[in-house]
Amino acid sequence: MSNKRWQLRKVEEEALVERLQEALNDLPLPLARALALRGVDSMDGAKDFFRSGIDRLHDPFLMVDMELAANRIVAAVKSSERIVVYGDYDVDGTTSTALLTHFLSGLGADVQFFIPDRFKHGYGLSEMGLNDVKEMGASLVIALDCGVTSVREARFAKTLGLDLIICDHHTPADELPDAVAVLDAKRSDCPYPFKELCGCAVTMKLAQAVQTRLSLDPNELYEYLDLVGIATASDVVSLTGENRILLREGILKLRSNPRIGLRMLAEQADVRLSDCDARMIVFNLGPRINAAGRLGDAARAVTLLLSDSELEAVARARQLERLNDERRELDRQTQDEAFKMADLLLAKGQRHTVVLHHPEWHLGVIGIVASRLVDRHFRPAVMLANSGDLVKGSARSISGINIHQALQSCSDLLVEFGGHDYAAGVTLRPENVSAFIERFDQAVAGSVTPDILEPIIEVDSMMDLSVLDKRFWAVLKQFEPFGANNSEPIFWSEHLEVVGPVATVGRDRSHLKFAVRNPANGEPARDVIGFGLGKHLDKVVESQQRGKSLDLLFSIQENTFNGRTKLQLLAKDLRLTEN
Repeated sequence: MSNKRWQLRKVEEEALVERLQEALNDLPLPLARALALRGVDSMDGAKDFFRSGIDRLHDPFLMVDMELAANRIVAAVKSSERIVVYGDYDVDGTTSTALLTHFLSGLGADVQFFIPDRFKHGYGLSEMGLNDVKEMGASLVIALDCGVTSVREARFAKTLGLDLIICDHHTPADELPDAVAVLDAKRSDCPYPFKELCGCAVTMKLAQAVQTRLSLDPNELYEYLDLVGIATASDVVSLTGENRILLREGILKLRSNPRIGLRMLAEQADVRLSDCDARMIVFNLGPRINAAGRLGDAARAVTLLLSDSELEAVARARQLERLNDERRELDRQTQDEAFKMADLLLAKGQRHTVVLHHPEWHLGVIGIVASRLVDRHFRPAVMLANSGDLVKGSARSISGINIHQALQSCSDLLVEFGGHDYAAGVTLRPENVSAFIERFDQAVAGSVTPDILEPIIEVDSMMDLSVLDKRFWAVLKQFEPFGANNSEPIFWSEHLEVVGPVATVGRDRSHLKFAVRNPANGEPARDVIGFGLGKHLDKVVESQQRGKSLDLLFSIQENTFNGRTKLQLLAKDLRLTEN
């Protein structure tokens, strides 16, 4: 038996699936069902889902305070004031910083950028960081991908004589910072129609607004779509609405005409941008950009993205590649320690969360490991490490548990916290760690239902392998790009026969490779690869040797080997068919 529950996602109206099949020229039922699950309810809806382009993006001036922000920046440009772009050290923050710095430089502005040091300044706006910015000669500071909860820091900026514009996408607190403008679609008073933009997308909207107020063509700013696409994929925002358009267009830009820094970064990563997709961004490009801020100075990543010289870009890309190698080793060591600690914690009794503290863990990798703890134990996880006189941490959650709300209930124990439903950062004093571990667990317990901590694989549709043909694949490809709230469709086939050789593959033999077919219809066999499913080898062998049929959950992908490309099934889980 599988240790995960297979759950067919519910369509609100099953008759809708039939209507979509009919409207879309007898579209196979699994695809029609997958469309219905993504909110498509008509031919026009399908055209919008598959074909929405740049012309469907919203007007930047629909965002509250956008007029104030654009006018203040235009005034600063015209009067040659020193503008400092204050970014953040992750992918979203560094791409945002590169975008606005390059844009303002192109307008002839006196602009410099500042990225806080993870260890010296901490996350987001800080009094120490603002002091550094003041020393840079700034009169206007534009905070990107941070600042919406920085009420105290905004007051401090005023005491320094700094005008502050905040350009963020995180969840605001009840009180907004006192700034020239606070751009955030998640503000309760903001009428902007789409609430889930990443920080870099909000930054592009700001640049477009400035461009408009200068009577220039705002569409020229689409040259930054490669940066926006990388940030959208890496920040794991909802791939619906505008984000879906921005990522799709960003991928097209990466494939056809990427900026030189990204081209050199891809070469170091040994990936071809001409084949770029969201997965390549998340697993190849994003981690290398992130590595700069995790282990050193995130300004290195911004400098790479701003490079207009191939020589400089190559040097910067090689530097990030070395940092990424270091990050991976540190990541592995931290993960090993955290997994052992988590096993001991959970062995002591029922816990609704996994909260771990080690004084010497590296702040640059605890977020990654927290995500893996969530995958391994299917419950919210927080990784905590010492930073000077304080303890800082990264929190990650699962579907159904809003981690930002859980942290809010512990706010009296925290120096600060911020984030959104599934990811957040925390800072607390060492003496409050033990109390926080228990209070946080209690807060999450209040949201837990009997089955919420049980790993579930949600399935789009049952599927007979006989429907998998060229048309099926051509339509399925148009579901991309995949990500949060537009995940790769998963299908469920039953009573399959295992054929051909069965083997574990990979360096550690952790992957499973075999082939299946539906014996009822005589269709040719389909290759199956199951990454990390080597533990199920015995089930597949038993199925083949004893003539027991197999049930399979899978997505579909192309596989190219020796110059030949064909479709294969990417197994998510498997089990022997129950009689």
